[in-house]
Amino acid sequence: IEATRIEVTLTDALTIEPVAMTVPAGVPVTFVVTNSGTILHEFVLGDEEVQAEHEAEMAEEGGMSMPEDEPNAIGVEPGQTKELTFTFDEAGTTLAGCHVVGHYTAGMKATVTASMACESK
Repeated sequence: IEATRIEVTLTDALTIEPVAMTVPAGVPVTFVVTNSGTILHEFVLGDEEVQAEHEAEMAEEGGMSMPEDEPNAIGVEPGQTKELTFTFDEAGTTLAGCHVVGHYTAGMKATVTASMACESK
């Protein structure tokens, strides 16, 4: 199965575009994440709990350093594009957020809805 690719843009207006994405569950999805701005942004996938934990980690570190890339998170330097491939194991809604200090609380987040693909035999 070919991986699904989704183009995502992080902006200095503190938005993640598109703000709502639908992806297939159970197959790899590659998010092609471009930082169109002039400041560091990141793209973190996870539920409310994951987002809250990451927000706390970033706050502890001062939130301005480049975060380590993780299986569900990447930091994207201004003007750069990076890819994050992630498989949503089950159908449901999760969040994408940026946790550079102040960004997530300002609304820099998006929803990602994973849906079960219809198997055609």
